[in-house]
Amino acid sequence: MSRFGDLLGGRKTAPVPAPAPEPVVEAPAPEPVVEAPAAEEEVAELLSYESDVSLHEMTKDELEEYGRTVGIELDKRHSRKRLVQELEEYLTNS
Repeated sequence: MSRFGDLLGGRKTAPVPAPAPEPVVEAPAPEPVVEAPAAEEEVAELLSYESDVSLHEMTKDELEEYGRTVGIELDKRHSRKRLVQELEEYLTNS
């Protein structure tokens, strides 16, 4: 008789074992990326960039980007002239 017939007839059949679950393997957490402080050579390179391109010839976007590389945050709402002044003051005082 078929399994269906066994079920209707009231006979108990052996339970079918459930497949064993696969073990859960967690991926290792990625290591955080830590930026190293700028080496003296990199700082010298950044400062030499100023001599290669005049601050007075840069656009506001370029001034802001350059300011970030040397460690100052500039407000682009100010005039280009004021941004140049702020950068020059920062570079002479640092």
